Amino acid sequence: MGIFVALLVLSVLIFFHELGHFTAARFFGVQVDVFSIGFGKKLYSRMIGKTQWSISVIPLGGYVKMKGQDDANPTKISYDEDSYNSKKPWQRIVILLAGPFANFLLAFILYFAIANLGVPKLLPYVGKVGADTPAMHAGLQKEDKIIQINGITVKYWEDIGKTINQMKEDITLIVERRQKRITLQLHPKVIDDQNVFGEKITRRIIGISPSGKQTTVYYGFLEGLNYAWEETKKASLLIVQSVQKLITGAVGTDKLGGIITIVDVTAQASSAGILALFFFTALISVNLGVLNLLPIPALDGGHIMFNIYEMITGKTASEKVMMYITMVGWALLISLMMLGLYNDINRLMEK
Repeated sequence: MGIFVALLVLSVLIFFHELGHFTAARFFGVQVDVFSIGFGKKLYSRMIGKTQWSISVIPLGGYVKMKGQDDANPTKISYDEDSYNSKKPWQRIVILLAGPFANFLLAFILYFAIANLGVPKLLPYVGKVGADTPAMHAGLQKEDKIIQINGITVKYWEDIGKTINQMKEDITLIVERRQKRITLQLHPKVIDDQNVFGEKITRRIIGISPSGKQTTVYYGFLEGLNYAWEETKKASLLIVQSVQKLITGAVGTDKLGGIITIVDVTAQASSAGILALFFFTALISVNLGVLNLLPIPALDGGHIMFNIYEMITGKTASEKVMMYITMVGWALLISLMMLGLYNDINRLMEK
């Protein structure tokens, strides 16, 4: 069941991406010949108007084939009025951007839905106080509720670590204990740790863990929109940083995941409930949006670069150059997919 849900999620994400291209193309009067979810042999196909809508056997992507556009042969050009190539470069760029934009929009919608379903938040109650830690030496106790840190109000558990690490000096805690407010002075301890990318960092801690008490936060309409915007931005920045660190070598290629990892984690998220599934689906959607904007010729970003070149120079790149660069782009893309698959298989074997 989990795998079925994962494949369904991937199909929905691909559909939205391609629907973005399709909508923009039709807006500018471009004929769309094929709208396919998946690659390879067609499992289902139906003509609606002049477009062949298909579901294909390999669920690793999808494509919209516009009149005059052929990634397999970039020299195959048509200049009919309803052709992709007859449109101005800026119009083609809008068509290309529409796919990633649809992924960002879908993520935004999912985060807005989460805001209305209710976001679970841990309350700032102390569960355990570590031995020989700043919290223990300061007299912090189990079930204390942290109210303020250096005058900054604490609403949820996540605020504690964030606030402590934003400050360089000692901290003053105001805690609520048995309906009384107590002021405590602490000198945080600096430890070596790892961030989400596995890089070594230093972090300030006081040595406490949460009690597990939580609440569900429901956002109003405007608050929900703001929450969705902030979460979409946060997810986008996370993916951009991941790609940057992968390119610079700060993060090893062994951290790269492929389709098996995506399906596996999505299946786990689906079993954890609708909120977890929405969170992870939104993250994958942002991932698709960002990665498709990379300047790799086989991706939307690569085609955008060709059109920017045409806007600046007033001429298209030579057919030979376009063919060569496109082939290199496909080789790079396939290599990354194979590396992700190799890492997936290694992780499965280690389990």
